[in-house]
Amino acid sequence: MVVGMISIKNMKIWIKAILSGYLFLLTGLTQAAAGPPPLPLSISDNLWRPLYNSTNLALQVKLEAALNKSRLWRNLIFLNKMAVGVVDISDINAPRFARVNGRTMMYAASLPKIAILLAAYVSFEDGSLKETPEIYEDLVAMIRTSSNSAASRMIDRIGFGKIQAVLMDPRYQLYDIKRGGGLWVGKRYAKSGERNPDPIKGLSHAANVNQVCRFYYLLTTGRIINPERSRSMLEILSEPGLHHKFVNELDKRVPLDRLFRKSGTWKTYHSDSVLVWGEAWRRYILAAMVISNKGEHIIRDLVSVVEDILRPDILP
Repeated sequence: MVVGMISIKNMKIWIKAILSGYLFLLTGLTQAAAGPPPLPLSISDNLWRPLYNSTNLALQVKLEAALNKSRLWRNLIFLNKMAVGVVDISDINAPRFARVNGRTMMYAASLPKIAILLAAYVSFEDGSLKETPEIYEDLVAMIRTSSNSAASRMIDRIGFGKIQAVLMDPRYQLYDIKRGGGLWVGKRYAKSGERNPDPIKGLSHAANVNQVCRFYYLLTTGRIINPERSRSMLEILSEPGLHHKFVNELDKRVPLDRLFRKSGTWKTYHSDSVLVWGEAWRRYILAAMVISNKGEHIIRDLVSVVEDILRPDILP
């Protein structure tokens, strides 16, 4: 009788263990299917850290060592013809920022169209620009397929003065003379029209990787205008329509709706920027600008190099 009681008790424990394991597995599968938390993330002001306060020596050393392995890359960096910025946001409460030639202003072709997107949303918010389906379509075309005509129409609607005022706004400081400049749009994406070059380098469409990384970091944490506006801007930046540079490598690893991206190309000027919002450690911001006839391939190759330094050591 005692043996029978023990047997029944053990059976109950065994069944309970099996059920617990099943529930644990089911919960894990559900979380995996759900994917990473939706963007933008909600972080209280007392926990949020400005990106300039998040530079990380260990990541900086790894980035420099990885880039210097290539003689070509090393020479381009020395000549200020290659700039790279990376932000590890796998732990959003402890972001890690590293950059090479971070303050170097370079011609960035279509990448600064993100500044037009920002100015459009600021204009929506203050009422100086009405939200219409036509304007939304132009914003999507300007970002996802990099339409020059759509970008020029948006510039005409907003005006250079407003775009530049937004970039220099103390809330964003995405063009800051004291920090080497940043994002700049000073000409329509067309042959005709006035030119308003940036004050530091005299460039029409320019950026540096520090400020590009800050743009995505502010969006990720809902600090461009407000979380609702940040979410809408992220939606436009998702589903990139051009399959080159970063996306050529990343779409093998992350669904397109978790890639938020804007690139630029003109002659030997190549630039790209992306917020990668994948699983576990694959959550980061990457920006690169290269002046080289090999720029397309250099930027593609950067993805694997950067992921190698971000991947935790415990993983293969």
